[in-house]
Amino acid sequence: MSAEKLVRMANQIAVFFASQPEAGAEAGVADHIRSFWNPVMRRQIYAHLDQGEKGLDPLALRALNLLRQSDPAARSEM
Repeated sequence: MSAEKLVRMANQIAVFFASQPEAGAEAGVADHIRSFWNPVMRRQIYAHLDQGEKGLDPLALRALNLLRQSDPAARSEM
């Protein structure tokens, strides 16, 4: 899947959770991505983070960085 599509999807998830308190919103976005994105998609968005984070909503970016810390997919090869 293209990085642009993954960014768009992550941003849509962030918009949905944006009305929650900040910590809850970050956790909500991270949990949604953990639950519904397969490991390949998560590795692709992490690769996008490593290439400059272009286009990501700030909430999506914080949530992805939070998720990445505990995601086994972040440590496995593509």
